[in-house]
Formats: sequence, structure tokens, C-alpha cells
Amino acid sequence: MATRDQDLEAMLTQPPPEDDLGVQHFLDGFAKALVAGDDAAIAEMWESPAFVLGAGLAHVIDSPDEAGEFFGAAREQYNALGVVDTRAEIVRVDEISDQLVMVRVHWPYLDAQGRDVGAECATYTLAREEDGDWKVRIAVLHGREALN
Repeated sequence: MATRDQDLEAMLTQPPPEDDLGVQHFLDGFAKALVAGDDAAIAEMWESPAFVLGAGLAHVIDSPDEAGEFFGAAREQYNALGVVDTRAEIVRVDEISDQLVMVRVHWPYLDAQGRDVGAECATYTLAREEDGDWKVRIAVLHGREALN
């Protein structure tokens, strides 16, 4: 019979759930494009019109190219902070339908040595196109997370 500690250990070491919807795969590509400053790849990941919301920010994305320009510039801003990499850590996925999900993502800031030097969080509404690809429809930027 398993002890309480063994049960807890088993729960904490379970592999992440299967990415049946392909959301993690999409976000991994999004992270790579952001880190590379790849405007064209970022543009392909947005549907238009789309919206970017945050504290003091309400921006309409009228075209995929505009999304590429808007987020492609982020690389320089992050590099100025010493951030050279990130990864998408899904906090929560709400499957609204087969064609629409809301996903909350934790984005750690990683420096050149791979150290965590901060983070931010965002919630995205993703819409699935007829070809099965996800596109960002709404991005709600929660902002930087406080370092403890």
C-alpha cells in the first residue's frame, strides 16, 4: 500500500498531459518566433482583426503583417533586459469548443546562461482555422511577474 508521501510524489512527477489540441505545439512555435524576432512567422500566427489588451494598452491588429511588426520588435526590448530565450508554460487551457480555446501562459525570462531572470504571463484566445492551424485572436498581457 502506498504511503501519503509516495502518492504525493507520484502526483508531482506525472508527465504533462497530452497536447491533444496542439496548443503547446503552437505556443512552442510562437516562442521560437518571438525569440528570433521573426516577423513573418509571427504574422502567420495571428488572425485579423485581433486584439492586444493590457494595463494601459488596447491595440487592434488589423492585419497579420501588423502583428509581425508589433511583436517582432519585442526581441530588442527583451534583449535589452538580458533576456534571450523563453518557453511557453501552459498554466491553464479552457476549451470553449473544438475551434476556440483560451490559454493562460507563463513565459519565463531566460538569460544567456539559461537562468530564470523574471517572467510574464498572458492569456490568449486562439481560433482554429479550417486547415486546423491555431491563430491568435486576443492577447491579454498580464505583465511582468514580481521576483520573489
